[in-house]
Amino acid sequence: MLKFVKGYMESIEGVATYPMLSLLIFFVFFVVLFWWVFTASKSYIKEVSELPLDNNNQQNTEI
Repeated sequence: MLKFVKGYMESIEGVATYPMLSLLIFFVFFVVLFWWVFTASKSYIKEVSELPLDNNNQQNTEI
């Protein structure tokens, strides 16, 4: 099965660009995520981290 896939992929023109494009998208995503984590305001992080403990915003899930 793997030989079939490998042989088929080798016959596609420019197939080597797809792994590079995937790596680029992956890298850009984590760079942006890293940037957001370090530039987010501390008050926003504190507010969001306390949401699970906040009883005022708890929804009634009983049926």
